[in-house]
Amino acid sequence: MRWELNLLCVFIVLPLAGAFLNSLVARRFRKFSTLWSNLIIFILFLLSLVTLKFVNQYSVLVYKVGGWSPPFGITLVLDGLSAFMLLAINLISFTITLFSINYMEKFTAKGKFYTLFLLMVAGMNGVVLTGDIFNLFVFLEIASIASYALVAFGTEKDELEAAFKYIVMSTVASMFVLLGIGLLYSYASTLNMADLSSYLAQTEPALVVKFAAVLFLFGFGLKAAIVPFHAWLPDAHPSAPAPISAALSGLVIKALGVYVIVRMFFNVFGVTSEILGVFSVLGIVSMMVGVLLALGQWDFKRLLAYHSISQVGYIMLGLGLGTPLGILGGLFHLFNHSVFKPLLFLNSGSIEYITGTRKLNEMGGLREKLPVTANTSFIASMSIAGIPPFNGFWSKLIIIIACVEAGRIGYGFWAVLGSILTLASFMKVQKYAFFGKLNEKYTQIKEAPFLMQVSMLFLALICVFGGILILPGVREYFITPAVDVVVRGIAYKDVVIGAIK
Repeated sequence: MRWELNLLCVFIVLPLAGAFLNSLVARRFRKFSTLWSNLIIFILFLLSLVTLKFVNQYSVLVYKVGGWSPPFGITLVLDGLSAFMLLAINLISFTITLFSINYMEKFTAKGKFYTLFLLMVAGMNGVVLTGDIFNLFVFLEIASIASYALVAFGTEKDELEAAFKYIVMSTVASMFVLLGIGLLYSYASTLNMADLSSYLAQTEPALVVKFAAVLFLFGFGLKAAIVPFHAWLPDAHPSAPAPISAALSGLVIKALGVYVIVRMFFNVFGVTSEILGVFSVLGIVSMMVGVLLALGQWDFKRLLAYHSISQVGYIMLGLGLGTPLGILGGLFHLFNHSVFKPLLFLNSGSIEYITGTRKLNEMGGLREKLPVTANTSFIASMSIAGIPPFNGFWSKLIIIIACVEAGRIGYGFWAVLGSILTLASFMKVQKYAFFGKLNEKYTQIKEAPFLMQVSMLFLALICVFGGILILPGVREYFITPAVDVVVRGIAYKDVVIGAIK
């Protein structure tokens, strides 16, 4: 089993080494930098598929860094939830880097883009693999700092302003998280998640632990852009280059926000009915606030940014139900959102790359000239709105059924209403961007470069056939191990400690 354990380090070491090499050679060998970076992400994607096999074979793998056993040593833990997240992160990252080969040519420092992107991927992989809350913070900061620079990558006024706002808000979140970690360490004298969970389970809930949990909810809720912690997102996502917008919405807010909330509250603290109620209410509020704000937007990317807030609300609602079916729906929607939302941002990037505008009311009739962008955008729009047979329909349907099953009919009503309003919002996108008469100034345009088309088509295929992932047989291999980890709750500690021994 030794090589399987060593493989866990590869998800962190390989992108870090790639970023270091890029920083040395990118200026002189631009094509090598592009090839090298895409190859690394592709290898990580293939390895993330292998981790699903490991999880189904071993359930949990624990790598002890330097051979030191916890609580004194640092561990990397691969279980169903972390393998599920690794696949989402590295799959979508590969489509984004492939899209960027052509898209980022209009920027002067393409090599620096790939360097920062690899650092961000390393940070996200580290967050989902670490079994130690302080190292979780370290990896979170690696990913966050890289994302700050990427938001400002265009170096225009709007990008710099949005990046500054993002830095300030995210730094506040990091301070909440670090303070919470310090309080927990002072109370339990351990940083290992399994050991911390074991200690907390043996003691009466202390006020300091509850306060630390609140700090974590604030900090990671801000990273996840849950209302009312969402103020940074509507500026950061539209201002960043399209590939970064896709990564922020599809990956960063999930890996640095939603995932850590799930891991800490379900597997370390242990959820209560009060916490689940808070998750559900935050989910519904985020769902409705995001979609209502999106309805009035004419900037394509800002409209998509508000829908990110809304769709995270669905994830939190499913998790907040606390039932196996609700958790299944929440995690499946997390994956689906990681597919259709990056696709929509890549669509917006394709349009801006060709036409030079993000304003819906300045477009019109683009379907005639941009058939691939138009059709993939239609598929993603139907998916995010929950229209069958696309992948977003199945995860939303599971969440709504879970609401009914749990006796939360009102929650189900808000979920249905949110989907109706989402459909209305994206019908506006389709009408003003792709249908109607072609704007005269776009008569000479042509479809996006080949590799940009390939990325959009690949994600569109997942949107069309993604419902297969929930079928019996496939589900047990792909998402059931992740659901089992969350449903198991603080029993996570026993599984991990058992794997260490």
